[in-house]
Amino acid sequence: MAKVLVVTSGKGGVGKTTSTAALGVALAKSGKNVVLVDFDVGLRNLDLVMGAERRVVYDFINVAQGDAKLNQALIRDKRIETLSLLAASQTRDKDALTDEGVARVIAELREKFDWIVCDSPAGIERGATLAMRHADVAIVVTNPEVSSVRDSDRIIGLLDSKTEKAEKGERMEKHLLLTRYDAARAERGEMLKVDDVLEILSIPLIGIIPESEEVLRASNIGAPVTLSATPNAAARAYFDAARRLNGETLQVTMPNEKRSFFGKIFGRRAA
Repeated sequence: MAKVLVVTSGKGGVGKTTSTAALGVALAKSGKNVVLVDFDVGLRNLDLVMGAERRVVYDFINVAQGDAKLNQALIRDKRIETLSLLAASQTRDKDALTDEGVARVIAELREKFDWIVCDSPAGIERGATLAMRHADVAIVVTNPEVSSVRDSDRIIGLLDSKTEKAEKGERMEKHLLLTRYDAARAERGEMLKVDDVLEILSIPLIGIIPESEEVLRASNIGAPVTLSATPNAAARAYFDAARRLNGETLQVTMPNEKRSFFGKIFGRRAA
């Protein structure tokens, strides 16, 4: 059965689009048929991160408004056969997306894919609420800093009130993805510790992505970190998060550590 996953955040610049791409690749590598959908109309970046910016002919809005068929707009990844992209428009604004148009496209995607991964705009505006509206599962991406965590708390409130699941009285499955984490800096008090973030947000932890130059480098060359033939700590963390999304029970460990110290602490709260 197809699942719609929204990757969202309250604050911009936390690694949401990078995480969308990395998780999408990881899910596709697990044998699932995956499509990445960019909801950030006007500021699209997912096609850049995926290395497909020159292949965009038709976009999400073209399909939602009936100007193009879905198959015309879907971009099949050249590296992974089971991965596709539906890009956002770079020349339109978010008002061009309607509730009806989004619902129609999501319904059609559900017939073709196992996972529909929606890259949400940051914040609480219309684009973000449209991205989460039809979601079955949500990943809230946050950095270990007070402002990012506070804004993520607001996003959790929206997930519990502005989605179809909320309107039906159903529980939205939510997970926390902590990005750009540096254990040494957290110990020195320069950023929040993992348990501090969990205490504030109170949603299951699906992964800890370490601060990594490899993640930035991968995004800059249009090849998500999970595409690497020699996975680094960040890539391994994304792969483990994808396995949890697919239903596996794995302890959450601190990247680079062999012993499952953080898994023992947070295992009961992990996805």
